[in-house]
Amino acid sequence: MLRRSSAAPRLRALPLLVSVLLAAPVTQAQTAPPQDVAYPGTLSLTIDATDLSHRVFRASQRIPVQPGPLTLLYPQWIPGNHSPSGPVNRVAGLKFSGNGKAIAWRRDPLDVYAFKLVVPEGVSTLDVSFDVLTPTAGDQGRITMTQDMLNLQWNQVALYPAGHYARQVQIAPSLKLPTGWQAGTALEVASKEGDTLRYKPVPFDTLLDSPVYAGRYFKQVDLDPGAKVPVRLNIVADDPKYLEAKPEQIEAHRKLVAQAYKLYGARHYDHYDFLFSLSDQMGGNGLEHQRSSENGVGPEYFTEWGKNAADRDLLPHEFTHSWNGKYRRPADLTTPNFNVPMSDTLLWVYEGQTQYWGYVLAARSGLWNADQARDALALVASTYSTDRPGFAWRNVQDTTLDPIINSRKPQAYRSWQMSEDYYSAGQLIWLAVDSKLRDLSGGKRSLDDFAKAFFGVRDGDWDVNTYDFDEVARTLNGVAAYDWASFLRERVDANAAPLDGLAASGWKLVYTDTQSDYHKAIEGDRKSADFGASLGMSVSSKDATVSGVRWDGPAFEAGIAPGATLLAVNGYAFENDRLKDAIKANRDGSKPIELVVKHGEVVRTVRLDYREGLKYPHLERIAGTQDRLSKILAPK
Repeated sequence: MLRRSSAAPRLRALPLLVSVLLAAPVTQAQTAPPQDVAYPGTLSLTIDATDLSHRVFRASQRIPVQPGPLTLLYPQWIPGNHSPSGPVNRVAGLKFSGNGKAIAWRRDPLDVYAFKLVVPEGVSTLDVSFDVLTPTAGDQGRITMTQDMLNLQWNQVALYPAGHYARQVQIAPSLKLPTGWQAGTALEVASKEGDTLRYKPVPFDTLLDSPVYAGRYFKQVDLDPGAKVPVRLNIVADDPKYLEAKPEQIEAHRKLVAQAYKLYGARHYDHYDFLFSLSDQMGGNGLEHQRSSENGVGPEYFTEWGKNAADRDLLPHEFTHSWNGKYRRPADLTTPNFNVPMSDTLLWVYEGQTQYWGYVLAARSGLWNADQARDALALVASTYSTDRPGFAWRNVQDTTLDPIINSRKPQAYRSWQMSEDYYSAGQLIWLAVDSKLRDLSGGKRSLDDFAKAFFGVRDGDWDVNTYDFDEVARTLNGVAAYDWASFLRERVDANAAPLDGLAASGWKLVYTDTQSDYHKAIEGDRKSADFGASLGMSVSSKDATVSGVRWDGPAFEAGIAPGATLLAVNGYAFENDRLKDAIKANRDGSKPIELVVKHGEVVRTVRLDYREGLKYPHLERIAGTQDRLSKILAPK
């Protein structure tokens, strides 16, 4: 450390200090740990989002500083992504200056999210500018800016000082939009000047938890009329016609809010804004926040309601995250800033139970009817009954590390590699827990009681309230006495799919040769034909590409791999319906299925002597048992 006794020696030492900093070897010490102390002064951040043609956000920051070394961080660990996924590669044209003069900077070679510089004597405000180059094509990442809408995620457009908790850094954001656009966000507007929105200053962690959806075609719907704590649905769409929703559709979303309040019994926000894009131009997404969601689906969510059941558990899932994941948060996922690594060990609670409540609230609100809810659950049960041989070597607990291991990239053989199975396998674990609670209490207690006791505490509080495994087990024990720690660990750590909850709820998985309407909607949403329970593969409806193959399934054994293209079936040009006919025709073994398959430059004919016919999953009541599932799905 350089000892400084006067202004003159500090000024003379500055060139040497800059030289040392910029030439430091890669073995230098990394960024100092953050401290729970306030950063002096308020940062400002201005975003110009008007360059729609080039899809560029232009960021300008003013940061109060003192002379000497300074490290600024670009957010790396993004809550909800559960991985170090901050897109620092999109930053370009980065410049620092003070009093109108450029200041040299250097990226830390061992931490590429850290930018180091030395603030000259006499500079009290650091000016920062850079461009964020958002994807212009789907192969570069999710599209976040189109000619008609944008999704601004503040973590992509802001730097913040190292050495402080994110909540101890105050920042005043503003956003310039294209003329006439409207915006939805959890941030509160302090003033509006022309097309520029100036938001009230907030802690840096609140800023990053408050994305913006804005668009040319915008509509806001009150989902809790007259409430002291507002809940709003903010919609942007590719065209005004997609904003039109029928009264009964809006009523189902209002019932979602009402059913969530009955479930949790508390609110952990001062207002809540669903941010919802209806677009096939901007990429869809689902990301949770304390006071908002951040969701995108296809444009016809309302206008083709009957065909879009597959999308209607998304908002219930993300709304639940305000309680589970944002307010109540696993302790090892709660970090002081966005550049301290997170640990994902409890994602089977964070995401798994949220997935469970997403399905339940979709049914209780009327976003799904009872048949759709059961058909959706049947598909989950089928996945874990037939399509996860990877349980032979992995378990649910190990998949909680997948956001870091795989970074949510496509996989060659998901059934064998497994992926983020803590979502849906976790959902099945919580179905087993709910059924067991009802059994132990003679139907008097349920997972609803756990939700109220665990998530519904301290009404109105929205500071982070952490939890660990022991508290989960202890709270369950308070609902109904049992060895819950062992019950949970047996399922989370097992090399087996957690399927016992289905039978415990009074239902079983069966297969027929008829698809449910919900399954057809899933195929339409994914633009693929699902032969997973029969041949063990799925096929694109657009170009006959094999999009997935079950490890050791019939297609796999015949030598078919993901990425192959099916050219013909039994001598005719390939169509999904022809393959369905071929599967049905070979039930007696008289007409084995022949497929002409092209993979790369190789064209082969393969033969599948599969004889079990088309198989589509459904749920069927188990005679003589209690129907707990129907009670779980029934509105309160």
